[in-house]
Amino acid sequence: MRVVLAGGGTAGHIEPALALADALRRNDPSVGITCLGTERGLETRLVPQRGYELALIPPVPLPRTLTPQLLSVPGRLRGAINAAANVLDQAQADILVGFGGYVATPGYLAARKRKVPIIVHEANPKPGLANKLGARFTEHVAVSHADSPLPNATFVGIPLRREIATLDRLAMGDKARSYFGLLPDLPTLLIFGGSQGARSLNQAAVSAAPYFRQAGVQVLHIVGPKNTEEPEPAPPGGPQYVTIPYCDRMDLAYAAADMAMCRAGAMTCAELTAVALPAVYVPLPIGNGEQRLNAEPIVAAGGGMLVDNAEMSPDWIARNLLPILGDPARVAQMSEAAGRMGRRDADVALARMVYDVVRG
Repeated sequence: MRVVLAGGGTAGHIEPALALADALRRNDPSVGITCLGTERGLETRLVPQRGYELALIPPVPLPRTLTPQLLSVPGRLRGAINAAANVLDQAQADILVGFGGYVATPGYLAARKRKVPIIVHEANPKPGLANKLGARFTEHVAVSHADSPLPNATFVGIPLRREIATLDRLAMGDKARSYFGLLPDLPTLLIFGGSQGARSLNQAAVSAAPYFRQAGVQVLHIVGPKNTEEPEPAPPGGPQYVTIPYCDRMDLAYAAADMAMCRAGAMTCAELTAVALPAVYVPLPIGNGEQRLNAEPIVAAGGGMLVDNAEMSPDWIARNLLPILGDPARVAQMSEAAGRMGRRDADVALARMVYDVVRG
């Protein structure tokens, strides 16, 4: 079987595609896998790191409004479709699985042109333009929100990396805290804002460092590579405030924590619920509101809290978050609720769909 995956641009598109690739290879190491991407996306780093073939096609961002750029889209899109069709031909593709983003649109159109079966995976509650288009070309649509508006939708969740999907946080907790230089027996908050960090989260959290110390809470804060916020050094032997620019072992970061404070991207919500880690979700204040939609079902189920970006402050942390971290029974209750919302086997479910479609 030969599979082409179209999921480039951001980690939210790439990571589910790579998790599917891993699931397919675990089942059959001989499966041929080619990832479509552009030279602009994170796939140029992430795909080769995971050992998969990457085929680049021209990027064709689609403007959301009427701008002069719109006039150049048809010609550029035609070139990208032809390039994607050549990739399908060279790979002798049996199926194309698209995850949205710039790469997916030419991928879907090329697959339709070559009569290659298509599966669409949509991670967000509001489908993007590419997946709305792709869903017109296939009856095989996998979604991560049960009430998705896409036609023929089957709920599977978001495919996750195995080290996240199989993580036992409680069993790994002491090892994880030691890895980051944290004490083994203090309430621990993990703060992160995605691959680049989040300035408002960083500023509020660093300013709240005295409150954390007073409450006996230690912090692991992934500030992002471009951020310089740093709290005053903590006295030795007390609650530590550990800052790191980037973390390539998020499994250990999750295992070290009792609770998280973070944005509410689809991958973040899927990973936190899969590992049963409750969180304070601070949705990105720009875009179409999809981050809030990602977090709302988790919060409604009791697995987290939701706060507007504009309301995030040291005082909010002191009034609302620290009392919870000081109540182990409440944290455990929220953890159980978050875990009930998670899905650890989405990669397997999507791989099964791929085999079913290819086999007819």
